[in-house]
Amino acid sequence: MPLSDADGPATPPDPPSPLFRTRVDERGTGHSREAEDVVAEEMPVAMVYNGISHAVMMATPVDLEDFAIGFSLTESILGSPDELYDIEVQCGPTGATVDMTIASERMFALKAQRRNMTGRTGCGLCGTESLEHAIRDIPKVGPHPAITDDAVQKAVGDLKQYQPLQAQTGATHAAAWCDVDGAILAVREDVGRHNALDKLVGHWLRTGRNFERGFALISSRGSFEMVQKSAMVGIGCLVAVSAPTGLAIREARKANQTLIGFARPGRHVIYHCGTTSAPAADAMQENKT
Repeated sequence: MPLSDADGPATPPDPPSPLFRTRVDERGTGHSREAEDVVAEEMPVAMVYNGISHAVMMATPVDLEDFAIGFSLTESILGSPDELYDIEVQCGPTGATVDMTIASERMFALKAQRRNMTGRTGCGLCGTESLEHAIRDIPKVGPHPAITDDAVQKAVGDLKQYQPLQAQTGATHAAAWCDVDGAILAVREDVGRHNALDKLVGHWLRTGRNFERGFALISSRGSFEMVQKSAMVGIGCLVAVSAPTGLAIREARKANQTLIGFARPGRHVIYHCGTTSAPAADAMQENKT
């Protein structure tokens, strides 16, 4: 780390970049060349609550405050952003630490969980102590606005232009919050699909907003963890670019959450339609137009 002078304080380190540039040897049929490539970066991120390390996740080093807040909410460590009193991100050569000060009752509940998750990229189950802890009780989401086929298709068609890291690296997932008409209002990216959703949740809820009107669009499969995380914060409709799993569908049914998969231009499949606050005739069938 450079110093401003021999006796002066150390210069604050530059924030870590989400990108890593490297020289590569590109090969193909009948050709070979040297080139520069840009890949996505990842680093360990430690979630520390009231001085106690609870989880270490591999993540893209950007929007880490959003990540920590969203993770805390989707994992039920916090019930609301108001229970977070302070947050500080410290980055070093081996990773990042997010120090959070939370309400004492929440810290007591966290200690009682006896979970310490040291996971791979975006892994939410590594370190879970028992089968009983692997699948948490999922809350029911309330009636939510019906999402039309046109709204889903608009968001799917627009998502790519909101993914700068994916455009440069081809390695990141995105999670977007969209309004009822399909306009994309916010996006977060990460090498881990869970992390991208956590970052979106943290970004959206920390400013006092909610997920009552609209839907979440994710660039990954609709795994049960994505259903659980989104239901924990009241997201009534989850749209995934790839397929859901059987467990995800069953969890969506328990949560009364609308779950849509294979959301691609011109087609999407509704696997479960939750209770909506308006008629949803157009959204009750597979769109093959």
